[in-house]
Amino acid sequence: MNAAEVVNTLLEERFGVARGEVTAQTPLRHLRLDSLALEELRVLIEERLDIDLEEVSLTSRDTVGQLVAAIDDKVAA
Repeated sequence: MNAAEVVNTLLEERFGVARGEVTAQTPLRHLRLDSLALEELRVLIEERLDIDLEEVSLTSRDTVGQLVAAIDDKVAA
């Protein structure tokens, strides 16, 4: 499972976001994710992919594509 699939699956399963709502350009704030939800998403991604995203600054203004790119950078490292 690649980073985009992991993010989309978590958004759908844990946060009730329909897959049709999500594109790479979708800002996380449009998915109704507040700061607590973003932190939960970060932790879930870390657990699922066994990576550390502590240095990644994630805000609701970031897009899904930016999140996926940050994850890909960590996985590749």
